[in-house]
Amino acid sequence: MKNLITGGAGFVGTNLAAELLRRGEKVVVLDNLSRRGTEHNLAWLQGLGHENFTFLRGDIRDKSTVADAADGADAVFHLAAQVAVTTSITDPRLDFEVNALGTLNVLEACRALSPKPALIFTSTNKVYGGLEYLTIEQNEERYTIPSLPEGLPEDVILDFHSPYGCSKGSADQYVRDYARIYGLPSVVFRMSCIYGPHQFGNEDQGWVMHFAATCLKGREVTIYGDGKQVRDILYVDDLVRAFLLAREKSRETPGLILNIGGGPHNALPINDVLRMAEERGTPASSISYGPWRWGDQKVYISSIAKVGAVLDWKPTISCQEGVERIFNWAEKNLELFP
Repeated sequence: MKNLITGGAGFVGTNLAAELLRRGEKVVVLDNLSRRGTEHNLAWLQGLGHENFTFLRGDIRDKSTVADAADGADAVFHLAAQVAVTTSITDPRLDFEVNALGTLNVLEACRALSPKPALIFTSTNKVYGGLEYLTIEQNEERYTIPSLPEGLPEDVILDFHSPYGCSKGSADQYVRDYARIYGLPSVVFRMSCIYGPHQFGNEDQGWVMHFAATCLKGREVTIYGDGKQVRDILYVDDLVRAFLLAREKSRETPGLILNIGGGPHNALPINDVLRMAEERGTPASSISYGPWRWGDQKVYISSIAKVGAVLDWKPTISCQEGVERIFNWAEKNLELFP
C-alpha cells in the first residue's frame, strides 16, 4: 500500500511514517521543512534505511506539487498545517493559505484519482472555540465543566475563534463536504493535545514536550493563564493506531468526524506536568505566569465515546507513563532543543 503523508517530517508524521514502514508499506513524505526540528526527523527517517521511503520537498500551497505527490496513493494522511494560534493572529494570510487553501489542494488531488484514496485529516479542538456558553467551575487545582464530565462530543456547536480556528475549521468542513459531494472516503480527527518523541514543542504548540525540554535544561517555564486549565493529552502511538484503524473504516463511513484525545482519564491541569517534573528531580528553574492568550480554552477534554465505538479504540498509554517517556526521550536528545 502506498501512503502519502503531508507534513510527514513533523512530529506526528514521523511517528506515523515509522509505523507504516515497519509494516512494510510504501511511504511518501511531502514536507517543506519549515518547522524547527523537521530536518532532524527527516534524517532519522532516512536513517532507518527503508527502500519503501521517499521524501519530496515541497509546499502544499502549490497544487501541482500536491497532485504529483498524491499520484498513485492508496491513502493520504494530511497532517501539514500552520499550527499556532499566535502565528495565525500575526499573519492570518499565511495561516489561511496553508490550512485552508493547502487542504483544498489536497482534496482536489485526491478527487482526481481513481480509485479515490482514503483521506485522514487532522483538525483541531479549536474549531469549538472558547466554550464560553458552558458553565465552567474552578477549584483549587483545575477548571471543570460539570455538565460534560466525559468531555466534549462531536455535536457541540462549532465556533471558530482566531484565524487559526477559522482556517482549520474551514478545512475540516471542506473535507466533510468532499465526502458528501464527491464520495471521497475521509475521516476528520479533531485532535486534543498530542505528545511524544520527535516533537519539538514550543509555548504555542506541543507544550508538554516544551515543558519537558525546558525543565531538563533547568530553565524558566512560562505559563499563560494560571496553569489550572485542563487538557486531555494523548500519546502519539495511540493516535497513530487510531489513524490506521480509520484508514480501513473510511470507505464504510466517508465523512466521519471524530474527536480524539486522551479522554477524561488522561486529562490534567497543565501545572501537573511541572509537578511531575519536580517529582522526578528535573524541575524548572522557576515558573512565571503570563496573561491568558486569545482563544485559550480553560477546559478542553475530548469525549472519546464515538471514536471508541466506531474504531474499537481507546488510549493504552496513561498520561503518567507518557510524560515519563517524553522526559526520557528529551533527555537523550537534549542537544536538538535550542
